[in-house]
Amino acid sequence: MASPLIIPWNGVWPRIAADAFIAPNATIIGDVEIGAQSSIWFNVVVRGDVSHIRIGARTNLQDNTVVHVTSAGGKGGASVPTIIGNDVLVGHGAIIHACTIEDGSFIGLAATVLDGAVVESKGMVAAGAVVSPGKRVPSGELWAGTPAKFMRKLTDADFAHIKRGTSNYVEVGNLYRRQLKDHS
Repeated sequence: MASPLIIPWNGVWPRIAADAFIAPNATIIGDVEIGAQSSIWFNVVVRGDVSHIRIGARTNLQDNTVVHVTSAGGKGGASVPTIIGNDVLVGHGAIIHACTIEDGSFIGLAATVLDGAVVESKGMVAAGAVVSPGKRVPSGELWAGTPAKFMRKLTDADFAHIKRGTSNYVEVGNLYRRQLKDHS
């Protein structure tokens, strides 16, 4: 059975909760922390080399997502980390780069969130949207387009969808973790 590629950068190893699911072909590098019951799916790359990456509990990064940081661009040319909170859904093929995604947020399929951007708690970025550097997606809003712009306020149904999605990915991640363990 294949194992994920988990390697250090400059002597710093990723720290991954024991109950997180990491797909066999995911790549996790350097100063990365992954919280309890999170799931990192197939072909995901999480590269914490020139700054750090923090991923909270019950968060999922779906297939082919790339998470990275930047070595310059912060105040005074400082490195910029990527911070992803708890209970965050990140759709397939997303690019999350040197930004902050707060608790309970949703990032759609093939969406891009760029340097210094913030998706506030319970914010939603639509599939294919590009959140420009330094933009802020306020809590309770859906942003879409390229560049992403405000589309509408989120509804109770939207919030329920996100909550169901995070719960579902915790369950499916646990199933995969058990099945892969049984076949190793």
